[in-house]
Amino acid sequence: MSEELQKCPSCESPYGYKVLILLVCLNQYLVFSQSYTSYFTGSSQDAQVSSAGGICLMGGASEDDNAMQWFLQRANGGDVLVLRATGSNGYNNYFFSGLGVSVNSVETIVCHSAAASNEQYILSRINQAEAIWFAGGSQWTYIDYWRGTPLNAAINAAILNRNIVIGGTSAGMAIQGEYYFSAQNGTITSAEALANPYHPKATVSGAAFLNNEMLRHTITDTHFDNPDRRGRLLSFMAKIYTDEGIATYGIACDEYTAVCIEPSGTARVFGGAPAYQDYAYFVQVNCELADPAPENCQAQSQLTWNHNSSALKIYRINGNAAGSNTFDINTWSDGQGGTWLNWSAQAGIFTEIAGTAPDCNNAAIEQPAFSNLSIFPNPCSEVLNIELGSEIPNNQITIQLFEQDGKAISSALLNCTEQRYQINTSNLKPGLYFLDIHINGVTLKQIISKM
Repeated sequence: MSEELQKCPSCESPYGYKVLILLVCLNQYLVFSQSYTSYFTGSSQDAQVSSAGGICLMGGASEDDNAMQWFLQRANGGDVLVLRATGSNGYNNYFFSGLGVSVNSVETIVCHSAAASNEQYILSRINQAEAIWFAGGSQWTYIDYWRGTPLNAAINAAILNRNIVIGGTSAGMAIQGEYYFSAQNGTITSAEALANPYHPKATVSGAAFLNNEMLRHTITDTHFDNPDRRGRLLSFMAKIYTDEGIATYGIACDEYTAVCIEPSGTARVFGGAPAYQDYAYFVQVNCELADPAPENCQAQSQLTWNHNSSALKIYRINGNAAGSNTFDINTWSDGQGGTWLNWSAQAGIFTEIAGTAPDCNNAAIEQPAFSNLSIFPNPCSEVLNIELGSEIPNNQITIQLFEQDGKAISSALLNCTEQRYQINTSNLKPGLYFLDIHINGVTLKQIISKM
């Protein structure tokens, strides 16, 4: 049911934001502030429960009730927080009483400016939430208001330390991945992105924002069927690979489709099948290719990422009410109820054909690239050494070190002849860090301990 149908018009104030007003309406109260508005439903006592975690990604249009029930159930009867930059209290009654799932409270906070990101009240509500939902709107507004702020840090801490369930629809889904289309300069069509992967509107970023560990190296896209956005997602992934040497993954949803990812890595797809074609797409660079880099990805030039029509491998699932069709994002090869496809682009023309599951265990680079790799000392104190042990012909190597909140500490792009790299760790605080080494579409992940 669309959130806009859930609004309570009688709760709207005729007084704007000039005074602080408390209204009681169907067990809701409303608080105005200069930088934000809060709408509250339910108990004011903090629920002392633990969330079951997970991520819910919804493609836009009206919400899928079954996916929303999954999301609320993960909150385990706790407190649900809706964050948005436009609109009002459309989710409150829908979440609190409209889906038959008991929760302690639902609060919607509408951020009117970047100043809201420093509000202690909002930070306290994030710290008490078992579930956070991002409404639709403008993803650039969210990024512009929140990225790198105390609000951003509080959300990431809630994910990391309290395992809250998190999700969003439309723009609220578009901001979930490690990489994201920011829409800073407006939206972009598939035709524009394929004609020029470096179009001014192709604003793809990997700057640290939401730290969903299950969506590392992943970019999401929404409203996938209206209009057709397959070509632009392919273009975004080509641009990231060209610029950073990282083989990203993609998760995309049609309107009325939702992907709900459990902490185990099982992604369930909800939709209206068999009556409707409500697809989710799980997209990956073809790991079977010895060199999967785009053949031509440069500014003012039509994209070619072809590799015999097999540049990308896609598992497409038609979602149903039970969410019984699934995909495993741990392996990126095991699925149920879907179909394998190949995507490619030749001189700016997108092509989709029937495909087969990738055999990543036989990927040419996987064993030779890492068989002689050494990472030492671990734990480290002053310097972390990475030795490849042999030359990696015709390839570039990307090495990145991250803090637990996803912030990049060190990043280097090496050429194929460089076999050793050092990271100065003397200024790092004691604790755990994440090391990623990317070689030709294959990623090695290592936890590093700093003494």
